[in-house]
Amino acid sequence: MDSGLDILVVAPHPDDAEISVGGTILACKAQGLRVGVIELTNGEPTPYGSPEIRKQETAAATAVLDLDYRENLELPNRSLESSLEARRKLAIVFRTHRPKVILAPYWEDVHPDHVSASHLTDAARFWSKLSKTDMAGERYWPPQIYYFWSIHLRIHPKPSFVFDISGHIEQKMDAIRSYESQMITGRPTEHPTVLDDIKDRARYWGWTIHRAYGEPFASREEIGIQSFLPLSAEELT
Repeated sequence: MDSGLDILVVAPHPDDAEISVGGTILACKAQGLRVGVIELTNGEPTPYGSPEIRKQETAAATAVLDLDYRENLELPNRSLESSLEARRKLAIVFRTHRPKVILAPYWEDVHPDHVSASHLTDAARFWSKLSKTDMAGERYWPPQIYYFWSIHLRIHPKPSFVFDISGHIEQKMDAIRSYESQMITGRPTEHPTVLDDIKDRARYWGWTIHRAYGEPFASREEIGIQSFLPLSAEELT
């Protein structure tokens, strides 16, 4: 696929992108942006999955999202680390595809892979701009990075902004259902199911911005704007 992505999602495992930012991906695609996902591991082993099953599920979800790029770095699941080799592999992806915006996991969680993925993304972003290196691609500094909620802890960090996904919630849920081995097989069927929880959380975040559904993001740095005019009157209330 052609290089030059507008948005690149860094996901620890297959399904993390769909669960956390599936609506944002779909909204960006509807706006004509080029969007990709780079997974760090294959997410296996799991109780009802296998590498082959996860590949099939990922392909189905990719079709729903209409992604411009998707790849898996095949780093070790359950023992993901921000190692020098992992940093190098991810930095090469950044240098090759040159995303304008990186979406990465929030830095606090009980899942070690998610914490490592957040730290790894920060380190690889820095490495991506290094000169005098044998890494493939021209040096590049991805200008923006925002952190999405992929959190197992029952914590409630305050987001820097919430992305309105109201027009894309059903398609987001369709993409998530593609991961049957993770979301449906062996799961309790009584309400609330894991799918109910995901949709309900999106409804809550939508409520916080006077919309039907939303996805939260954090930024370590301030976000600059040049005008209030793009904001509707309802958004300013």
